[in-house]
Amino acid sequence: MGELVVTEFVSVDGVFEDPGGAEDYEHGSWTFEYDRGEEGNQFKLDELMEAEVHLLGRVTYQGFADAWPSREGPFADKLNSDPKYVVSTTLEEPEWQNTKVISGNVVEQVSKLKNDTDGVILVAGSGTLVRTLVRTLLEANLVDELRLMVFPTILGRGKRLFRAGIDRLKLRLAESKTVGPDGVQVQIYQRAEVQIYQRAE
Repeated sequence: MGELVVTEFVSVDGVFEDPGGAEDYEHGSWTFEYDRGEEGNQFKLDELMEAEVHLLGRVTYQGFADAWPSREGPFADKLNSDPKYVVSTTLEEPEWQNTKVISGNVVEQVSKLKNDTDGVILVAGSGTLVRTLVRTLLEANLVDELRLMVFPTILGRGKRLFRAGIDRLKLRLAESKTVGPDGVQVQIYQRAEVQIYQRAE
């Protein structure tokens, strides 16, 4: 059984829009204003290297597919050779090697993917995918870990990771650490078993 891991950059107020500056957002590339240090960079590299499968949205997939096939090195070799699944209703014939499209019942197909995978299924970036599906996948109990790299900024406006209306979910903080000189926080959450505490008589 595989583990589905969602990893995102977020601001203190929960905005995760355009951290790298590739979109038309007024505060685009806001993560580059902070130094996450060698430990933060290593965390992201280790995250990629441990993944057995990548689950991507169409926009992130197309950005990766345009950039990585022509590059060399361990990072590029890993992305190019790993199995990739794209959630899309418009992409029909992906050209990047080892890519399959998920276009139907996403919960059913992601459940099957978890059953067929021995290792980590990584969802990195893919803002539209995460924002629209994180509620469904969390409520279907398919997300095993939520990894947030929280940058010390309040953006005020922009797309937030969790849309309004999501049902309450209880999480357990599995790990928390500060990386880099600017106080970037890595927070790793797992689903928690809900416990009912009775007041002592």
